[in-house]
Amino acid sequence: MTPEREIRAVYNDETIRVYQAYNAAIASEAVRLGTFGSRFSLERMTWIKPSFLWMMYRCGWAKKENQEHVLAIDILRSGFDYAVQNAVLSTYQPDSELTLPEWQAALKSGDIRVQWDPEKDINGNNLPYRSIQIGLRGDAVLRYVSEWITAVTDITETVRDLDARRHRGEHIAGLLPQERPYPLG
Repeated sequence: MTPEREIRAVYNDETIRVYQAYNAAIASEAVRLGTFGSRFSLERMTWIKPSFLWMMYRCGWAKKENQEHVLAIDILRSGFDYAVQNAVLSTYQPDSELTLPEWQAALKSGDIRVQWDPEKDINGNNLPYRSIQIGLRGDAVLRYVSEWITAVTDITETVRDLDARRHRGEHIAGLLPQERPYPLG
């Protein structure tokens, strides 16, 4: 049985894959540079997601405006682990170690947020367990762009092919990225 909250991802000994979706200008620049460039805003929070199907839900299988290009971004596991271990939950949890004022202060001052949203099936329906999303801003987004990213791959054509197959009623589960439970370092 899948735990309610568990990080599931494609990873190896050095890197973990996260997904983001952007317009053509940002995506093509990122692929060309191997990281994000001048078209990417360092001034706003950016959200990384290790769940392929959650990303498909979010970007509408590369059909939503300004999310027409899906990027598979391999980042250092040390960076991902740092982000998770230093994140503040986006929503206050009364049973946490923090009081409400402490949480509010941490949320305001912190550069990393985490939220757990219902995982999705191939049709965007909620599953009974959650997937992690990590929001990066300030110093964290600078480190993401300049230190953590090791490769950027535009997987838009694969996404569109999978979506077409899905709409034809084909069983695509075996064609999806093989995500497995991720052990934090």
